Amino acid sequence: MKTMIDLNDEALALAAKELGTTTKKDTVNAALEFVAQRRRRIEQVLDDPYGFGVGPDIGDPEVMRKARR
Repeated sequence: MKTMIDLNDEALALAAKELGTTTKKDTVNAALEFVAQRRRRIEQVLDDPYGFGVGPDIGDPEVMRKARR
């Protein structure tokens, strides 16, 4: 879909350099995809009880009581 937007030229140039893109369209699409993939990875970690290395036991008061010893 075509959308007219004002872009920050300095930020666009830095993003293109970082992403290795050469056109505004490619830079914007690559940046959007980068952010979307990052969000997906964050959600996967947040949805995984082992994502932070703690597991579901962290919610069990008896397990945690013993762990504090």
